[in-house]
Amino acid sequence: MTMPDTQPTVLVLTALPLEYAAVRAHVEEREERVHRDGTRIEVGRLTSTSWHVALAELGMGAERTAALTTQLIHWLRPEAVLFVGVAGSLKDDVGIGDVVVGTQVYEIHGGKQAPEGFLVRPKALPGSHALEQAARSAVRDMPRVRAHFMPIATGDVVLADAESEIARFLRRNYNDAGAIEMEGSGALRAAHLSGQLNALVIRGISDRADAEKHRADASGSQQRAAEQAAAVTVAVLHKHRPREGSSDSGEEPQGATYGGDHIDFRGGTFHGPVTGKGDRRR
Repeated sequence: MTMPDTQPTVLVLTALPLEYAAVRAHVEEREERVHRDGTRIEVGRLTSTSWHVALAELGMGAERTAALTTQLIHWLRPEAVLFVGVAGSLKDDVGIGDVVVGTQVYEIHGGKQAPEGFLVRPKALPGSHALEQAARSAVRDMPRVRAHFMPIATGDVVLADAESEIARFLRRNYNDAGAIEMEGSGALRAAHLSGQLNALVIRGISDRADAEKHRADASGSQQRAAEQAAAVTVAVLHKHRPREGSSDSGEEPQGATYGGDHIDFRGGTFHGPVTGKGDRRR
C-alpha cells in the first residue's frame, strides 16, 4: 500500500497491546510499514470514511511518546493525531467503562522545590477543538458509552493509592482532571510543535486509581475500557472530515472566492500583487 500526499491519513497512537488491538479491529486492509529507525506501524482503511489510519504501539511514558510521535509525524505527515487507550479515574462520577475525552492535558510534574514546599508550574495542552466537537456529536448517538469532556492528567506514575501524596497533589492542584495516564501530554506536545495539527486524547476508564486497581484489571476492565475508547475514536473519525472532504461539507472554501464586490482570501495562499477591478453598477 502506498500513501500519496493526497491521501488523508490519521495517526492513531497507543501504549499497550490491548489498546492497539481494540483500534486495529476497526481497520481493514492493513499493511505493516517500518521507519528507517525501526518504528513499526500498520496502515489500513477505516470503513465508510475517507481516512487511512496509521496505527502505532509506542509503549509507556510521555517522553518516549513525544519522541516517537514527532518521528511519525515527520514521516507520515498526518492530518490528525489521536492517542487512544486506558486510564485511571480521578472523579467519583467517572466510572469504570466510561470514556474521558481530553479537553486539555496537564503535564503534572513541572514545578519548583522551594523551602516553603513544592511550587507547581502547571502546563496545559489543549485538545483540538474540531476533534472535540466531532466527539461531542458522535457520542450523542452512542447510548452504550458514557462520555466525559474534561482535562486529563499525564504523569510518569501508575496511581494505585487514592490516599497517596501524589493523589493529594492532584486533588489540590489539578482538581478538574477526570483521569490520569502516562502518555497524552507527549503526543499533544509533539503535535503542537509540529504545527497546526489536530490532536486529541481519548481514554477509557479501567480503574479508579486506588488500591482496587489490581482487582479491576483482573476483572477485564482494561479490555472493556480499551474497546470503549476505540469505539469513540472510530465514531469521531466518521464525523470529522479530512481537508479533502466533499464539496457539500458546509465549510467555507479554502482559497480565494469572489463575492460580488469583494474578494475573500480567508484560508487562501497567494504570492505577488493582486489587481482588482471595481464595478460601479448596482
